[in-house]
Amino acid sequence: MLFGLFGRRKESQAMTAENAYSFSFPAIDGGDLPLSSFRGKAVLVVNTASQCGFTKQYEGLQALWDAYRERGLVVLGIPSNDFGGQEPGTEQQIQDFCTTTFRVNFPMTAKQVVSGEAAHPFYRWARETLGVIAAPKWNFHKYLIAPDGSLVDWFSSVTDPMSDKVRAAVDAALKKS
Repeated sequence: MLFGLFGRRKESQAMTAENAYSFSFPAIDGGDLPLSSFRGKAVLVVNTASQCGFTKQYEGLQALWDAYRERGLVVLGIPSNDFGGQEPGTEQQIQDFCTTTFRVNFPMTAKQVVSGEAAHPFYRWARETLGVIAAPKWNFHKYLIAPDGSLVDWFSSVTDPMSDKVRAAVDAALKKS
C-alpha cells in the first residue's frame, strides 16, 4: 500500500510541476539536493554510468563545469543503471571512480531510475514537457534547464558536452539569467 501511495505521489508531482525547481534528488554523499538550490543558474542534467562507452564524457562534463561555473552553469550528474547495467556500483564506488578517474567535482546524485514509468519524477516531467523523443535512450543523455527553471533543450548521448551545440545552448541559457 505504501509503495502504491508513493508511486501516485511521484506521478502527481511530475504531472503538476511548473518547472524543474519542483524536484529534488538525494545527493550521492547523503542529504537532499533540491533543484531549487540552483535557482538563477543554468543546469545541465546528465544521466551517467561508469562502465559505458560514453564514460569518457565525464572529461567533457568536468571541462564544461570548469569553463562555465563562474558564469552560472551547474553540471549535475545522475548515475543510473538503466541502460546495459553499466552503473552497478554503490554510491561510494561511483563517487570514488568519478573523483579518482576523472577528477569530477561537480554535484552528483545518488543512483536513480531515469527511464520508463519507474523513472524519477524529474525524468517523467522532462519526457512530458519535451516529448518522448527527448527521453533518455542511453547513458549520458543531457537536459538543459534555464535559470528560470524551464527545460530548454536536450542532447542525445552521442553529443559531446564540449561540442559547439551544447556550449551555444548553455551560452543562450545563461543570457536569460
